[in-house]
Amino acid sequence: MLYYILAVIIVIVDQISKWWIAKTMDIGEQIPVINDFFYITSHRNKGAAWGILEGQMWFFYIVTLIVVIVIIYYINTLAKADRLAGWSLGLILGGAVGNFIDRLFRKEVVDFFDVYIGSYDYPIFNIADSSLVCGVILLLAAMFIDEKRKGRSTE
Repeated sequence: MLYYILAVIIVIVDQISKWWIAKTMDIGEQIPVINDFFYITSHRNKGAAWGILEGQMWFFYIVTLIVVIVIIYYINTLAKADRLAGWSLGLILGGAVGNFIDRLFRKEVVDFFDVYIGSYDYPIFNIADSSLVCGVILLLAAMFIDEKRKGRSTE
C-alpha cells in the first residue's frame, strides 16, 4: 500500500508543479536558479525522452497502460518480498502516470528543469521524469542485490 501512496504523492506534486509552470510562465521563459548550471525553463514536449516519437500519442497511451498494468502486477507480487523493488516500482508508477496525465489532457508534457553541464544543455525534464529515472536506477540496484543474494545462497 505504501508504494501506491508514494506513486500518488509523486503524481500530485508533478501535476501541481506542471500546472504552476503552465499557468505562470510563457513557453521558453527561463528563471535562473544557479547561473550557468540550473534554470527553471518552461518547455513542452510532444514526444518521449528527448522529443523522440513526437506526435505519437496513441503509441504512448498504449505503452503507458501496459507499463502501468505490469508495474501494478509486480508491486502486488515482487514488492511483498523486496521493499527496495517496491519503492522503485512506486517511483516508476508515479512518473509514468504523471506524464500520462499530461499526454492525455494536454496532448504534450510540461517540462521545466533545465540543467547545463559545461556547454551541454541537458534535455529539459520534470518531476515525473526524475521519478522514472530514480525508480529505474533503484530497480536495477534491487535486481543486482537480489542476484548477489542468490549467488551467496547457492555457494
